[in-house]
Amino acid sequence: MKKIKYILLAVFLVITPFSFAQKKNTASKKSKDNTVVLYITRHGKTILNTMDRVQGWADTPLTPAGVEVAEFLGKGLQDILFKAAYSSDLGRARQTARIVLNSKGQGDLLLTEVPEVRETNFGSYEGEYNTRMWNDAALYLHYKSYKEMMAAMEQNPGLMKEMVDTFKALETLGIGEDYNQVKARGQKAIREIAEKEAANGGGNVLLVGHGMSIGIFLSDLDSSGKKPSAAHMGNAAVCKVIYKDGQFSLESFGDMSYVEKGKSLSGK
Repeated sequence: MKKIKYILLAVFLVITPFSFAQKKNTASKKSKDNTVVLYITRHGKTILNTMDRVQGWADTPLTPAGVEVAEFLGKGLQDILFKAAYSSDLGRARQTARIVLNSKGQGDLLLTEVPEVRETNFGSYEGEYNTRMWNDAALYLHYKSYKEMMAAMEQNPGLMKEMVDTFKALETLGIGEDYNQVKARGQKAIREIAEKEAANGGGNVLLVGHGMSIGIFLSDLDSSGKKPSAAHMGNAAVCKVIYKDGQFSLESFGDMSYVEKGKSLSGK
């Protein structure tokens, strides 16, 4: 009888620490926060931006003003530690990302290029004056001018889809993209980035892209139905997106406060 008691005691002593360890590991997994905070920003000002020309897949480097605004953004983000950094594979986005990281003291962070977050491809309109492309679309959609069309878009952000689809319909090379093509590739890439970083424990992530396509990517990404503003997105503006438990939440859109903070810290 005593022998049986000793055997049972020995089994209890072996099992108890194992069970405790299991419970501890389970609790640890449950309490682990793998939230991903995406700081999605537009690139700095470029030569074609300055000349008011269409810039989709066509590319030009940052101007001195574009470099400066990217530096301001980096300084404004200096209190935020990025665990990962991504950018479009176009030079203006890559250049902006590198300047931001260097300015905030994270120049050694690996930068991963993602072609799927490129700007919209505008086909034969690439390099043309913006006013020509927008006026062509306005007339096609029965507006008197692009200014009238832009005013209508402020009241109805859904008009953006019609405009992008019109750009594709009117361009003559046959390589332009429609709204849904842009949205599908961008949202797929953002979700893949978010899921990868969540699996790695979450954290803050920098993603540098392009004005129009960012607006398209974020158009219906928020699980609650929150929509981004139809307002123009400034160079180096930030859109803050939270990813948690498989859902996206749009916290801010086109935020220039980080640039303003960096500018103030720089004494400008």
